[in-house]
Amino acid sequence: MYPEKNGTTAKKTKKEFEGHLTLVVFPFLKMSKKGPEQTAQEIGGYLKEHAPELVSAYNAVKGFLNLTIASDCWIELLNSIQAAPEYGIEKATETSPLVMIEYSSPNTNKPLHLGHVRNNLLGNALANVMAANGNKVVKTNIVNDRGIHICKSMLAWLKYGNGETPESSGKKGDHLIGDYYVAFDKHYKAEVKELTAQYQAEGLNEEEAKAKAEANSPLMLEAREMLRKWEANDPEIRALWKKMNDWVYAGFDETYKMMGVSFDKIYYESNTYLEGKEKVMEGLEKGFFYRKEDNSVWADLTAEGLDHKLLLRGDGTSVYMTLGYRYCQITFSGLPHQKDDLCGG
Repeated sequence: MYPEKNGTTAKKTKKEFEGHLTLVVFPFLKMSKKGPEQTAQEIGGYLKEHAPELVSAYNAVKGFLNLTIASDCWIELLNSIQAAPEYGIEKATETSPLVMIEYSSPNTNKPLHLGHVRNNLLGNALANVMAANGNKVVKTNIVNDRGIHICKSMLAWLKYGNGETPESSGKKGDHLIGDYYVAFDKHYKAEVKELTAQYQAEGLNEEEAKAKAEANSPLMLEAREMLRKWEANDPEIRALWKKMNDWVYAGFDETYKMMGVSFDKIYYESNTYLEGKEKVMEGLEKGFFYRKEDNSVWADLTAEGLDHKLLLRGDGTSVYMTLGYRYCQITFSGLPHQKDDLCGG
């Protein structure tokens, strides 16, 4: 429906009739002092005769005049749009809403995969659309750069890498590190298979044997020990972590540049996980969370229709859930707040 002027209404012509726009002629009857269909026929004939550059054909159905817009009119409109590089774009002002759009969120133990491609393209496109509609947009990326999955690739590189680098291998850094994440999984599964067979031979059933094998896998135990050392700021582990993450970031940057994707702010899990742990301990003290016999900390969300969520492992190391609690607040720190802030993911 198009805006009314002097009581007239134009709308898109229904698909069962020929035409582009339909003019409702009933408001003109007082002036024409004629019937609806005759009035429509006369208006249509006048437009076609005196404005052929606008109307190329018409047909009247009772009090409705269906107008076919001339091709030249459409071409002129499209040419004017083509000639205006910022056609339809609304510039942001001081009072425009502030919108934050967070996307990508890669892990530094492997390259960006198809899901990240989808996430990057959707996030960047949404940011462009929001900006074109007059919003002040901040594009953010939260990098998951720490945790047991990162330690797996680090440990595998130490064990099987022989000092390989992106330069010596000719691989992008994120692809190189991803190879060692796969290598860890390959050797871990072999260990679990061997241990499971051993424990079954000792009398355990298959399910019990596999669970014990996964818990006692030497490779996994080493990875968990590496994570504990990382959280304790062990200088050697931290140096290795930084070196390998730098390789990954170089690979990510190459991919982002190729995709035409950029960010205004990048946040790193390694800079926020301690704040998350502090909040978990605060919640534990206040009785919001509970501790199990193995010393792990959990949240009971069954009242909300969810299950029990792990917040801290028994060895004190954090999980991703530990951090989510703080992300929305952290990502908006330092930004000019407004009532209509949007924390997106």
